[in-house]
Amino acid sequence: MTLLSKAAQERVVDLLLEEGLADPNLVQISRNRIQQENKPLIQELINEKLINPEMVARATASVVGAPYVDLKNIRMEQETLLKLPWEASRRVMAVALGEKDGVLNVAMLDASNVQTVDFLSSLVGKPIRVWMTSEKGIKEALDQYRGDFMSVKEAVKTTNEEIAKDLEGRDVKTIVQDSPISKALQNILSYAAKSKASDIHIEPLEDAVIIRCRVDGLLRKIMELPKTVAPALVSRVKILANLKIDEHRAPQDGQFTVAVDGQEIDLRIAISPVAWGEQVVIRLLDKEGMVMRVSDMGMTGGALRTVMGGLLRPNGMVLTSGPTGSGKTTTLYALIQQIKSEEINIVTLEDPVEYKMPGVNQIQVNVDAGLTFANGLRSILRQDPDVVMVGEIRDEETASLAVQAALTGHLVFSTLHTNSAAGILPRMLDMGVEPYLLASVLNTVIGQRLVRRVTEKRETYRSSELETESINEIVGDILPKAQENVAVVSHNLGYPGLPVKNDNYYTLVRGIDTRETPGGYVGRTGIFEAIEVDEDIQKMIVNHATAGEIMKMAVGKGVITMRQDGILKALSGLTTLEEVNRVASDLV
Repeated sequence: MTLLSKAAQERVVDLLLEEGLADPNLVQISRNRIQQENKPLIQELINEKLINPEMVARATASVVGAPYVDLKNIRMEQETLLKLPWEASRRVMAVALGEKDGVLNVAMLDASNVQTVDFLSSLVGKPIRVWMTSEKGIKEALDQYRGDFMSVKEAVKTTNEEIAKDLEGRDVKTIVQDSPISKALQNILSYAAKSKASDIHIEPLEDAVIIRCRVDGLLRKIMELPKTVAPALVSRVKILANLKIDEHRAPQDGQFTVAVDGQEIDLRIAISPVAWGEQVVIRLLDKEGMVMRVSDMGMTGGALRTVMGGLLRPNGMVLTSGPTGSGKTTTLYALIQQIKSEEINIVTLEDPVEYKMPGVNQIQVNVDAGLTFANGLRSILRQDPDVVMVGEIRDEETASLAVQAALTGHLVFSTLHTNSAAGILPRMLDMGVEPYLLASVLNTVIGQRLVRRVTEKRETYRSSELETESINEIVGDILPKAQENVAVVSHNLGYPGLPVKNDNYYTLVRGIDTRETPGGYVGRTGIFEAIEVDEDIQKMIVNHATAGEIMKMAVGKGVITMRQDGILKALSGLTTLEEVNRVASDLV
């Protein structure tokens, strides 16, 4: 809030009252008390919600003689924002609005602060015109910073003019930490971290290099660089990951850790030779952003109860399935976190160890050293474990050892690549596991996918005739009927805010498309199905039933399928029908 004198604050409040933007009776009562207590008038009235902060900013602009700009819900161009460095903008609560006739327009929280104006003018080397805005507007603008790509452009220029020439006559290792190309890589990593990207792709083309980030499961192109930058950029990644910088014909894997805004992020590096050079894929593992509770991942209702029931058993197997990138490993970590205690020995075998978990003994698979999933599992069983987690069951030997571990009194967690929960059962049989053994050790099987969440900035609409028909066909039988208690049924299903069954239309949501929330989405949540392997399903396993037959039996027992889970979450306002259809169109 602008540091106004008491007289100026009184004038601001008077302006709001004159314009009918506050209740005069309530304001006067609080005004008298605030003056007696000698507290800041405007801030106290805001705290008591008697005046609106945005209207205060507009009235304050009038009092101090500065123009006013409302920055809420405004999409800012990166090129404009970066006319002021992010650190300076955050420190003085000011953002650039644009430049005209050699003068930089800047929106500030404290437009009357002459020292700050002089500082910014000196920083950018040009005169500044100050605009008044609110604290919320400034914060929304600051949130739109996604990395200082001006330094990347400068690095490209320097690389073209200097580094490329220098590399011809010296070892590439001389690309040091403070070199322009290193700063460019740091800013690309910073952008990806702030965007909550899971992967960065550095992909060479015939005459350019494109940088893409995977955000919420979808790749987005963020920039294109000249081809001359590629050797220095790839070499810098190799140096950081301790890889061979002179190897260009064979794939290489590595890892290193970077700090972004004081937060450590683990990076997994995969480099492969492609037609036009070397492709680099960087996986970002944000340790602090890791969700470690099953319920926070989107598992609700019957699926959550089934999974928690499986965790209560002292031995057996809990298996989760889904395509690559569907969050299977995250689910395993959440399950481990749920049961972790000082009284049990938990050992994991992973490739790679993605997140370090205190109190859990984690082993990294190393094929070159002979430490495979199968060999590692044999070793684990000699370490007196109570709980064993195997990152993935890939072959017959690992499957057999995992079943043996469950038979001998261990609780075993693992993943498989199948389309559905029921598909796990025939897949294990295909790997040579005897049906009677599998039936006796399986506790719970889980199927999962990830869907994007709708942003808070959203709009509602009525479903079309085809959408209504599709919804009724998929979830009509499990939606609460009009005569039933909707609140009770919704709570039992685990989906708050479910509508009653409707043959005409449903109220759906879609997010507002912005630069920060492309397509109207931000973040992801899971859609799940969980099947308890009871006596009836055990008999079906022994009789070599198909995945479809097992799923039909499970649905008859009340299991909600992944597709139904997705539709119910769309009706609850968590995601959209389009997103559910994109992710789960192959499911029944």
